[in-house]
Amino acid sequence: MTSDRVIDQYIDEIWLEKGLSENTLAAYRRDLDALGHGLCKPLLEATEPDLMAMLAKRYEQGYQARSSARWLSCIKGFYRHNLAKGRSKSDPAAHLEHPKLGRPLPTSLSESEIKALLSAPEVERPIGLRDRAMLEVLYATGLRISELIGLSMASINLRQGVVRVVGKGGKERLVPVGQEALRWVVRFVEEGREALSGADTAVLFPSRRGRAMTRQTFWHAVRKYAVKAGIDRTVSPHTLRHAFATHLLNHGADLRAVQMMLGHADLSTTQIYTHIAQARLKELHKTHHPRG
Repeated sequence: MTSDRVIDQYIDEIWLEKGLSENTLAAYRRDLDALGHGLCKPLLEATEPDLMAMLAKRYEQGYQARSSARWLSCIKGFYRHNLAKGRSKSDPAAHLEHPKLGRPLPTSLSESEIKALLSAPEVERPIGLRDRAMLEVLYATGLRISELIGLSMASINLRQGVVRVVGKGGKERLVPVGQEALRWVVRFVEEGREALSGADTAVLFPSRRGRAMTRQTFWHAVRKYAVKAGIDRTVSPHTLRHAFATHLLNHGADLRAVQMMLGHADLSTTQIYTHIAQARLKELHKTHHPRG
């Protein structure tokens, strides 16, 4: 089989077996396409030296260790899968080692910065009202951006104050939404949503053309509002997810509860936020304690 056919078959099979999201599958396809173009031979004919040379080339081109580790995980999964299916006689990636990674703390925002960011949209306009509601929901729930833009009118229960989210791997979870965020959602639905969508879409937060928003559109909106709020560092929708978790822990939330709301499969993923909270406590102690 050609490399393109092998990739198509692999993507289809892992979609069926693991239920991975479209974004994850697209990332895998990009990595495998890049590998196929770099090898100059069919993927299933690659040898360990071929893959080592590709990995070395990535380092020469300045790819970060985390990016190369993600790439290598994709490659290892691909060859392991094809070996198990009997399409290849050996696994050329079996003995390749992952680069050692540090664990950088996620970038977060202070509560005053969040307040400034949430106040940045011009809520007199439908677009601004929509963006204010989206920012409020993002900070109140810690959703991923793909989860936020994928919300439908049926996803949110205004009476019970919860939102039903379909996360990674198609897993559903219920996340509570605070009263302030609910208030902005109700205001947007009553005053601004029809101007953007009419009655033609079930999307909760439509684009100006009444369609589902893209991640890039909202990412650029968040960057714009961060500049307007006077925040002098890079801010993305994911930054609000970090702020959601960090601020909950700062105020005494249970780590397991935060894990459930974030939709993390492994508690160790959530534990990174305890380091942020501890760092914040040390900073407060140093600043305010007489002997800090």
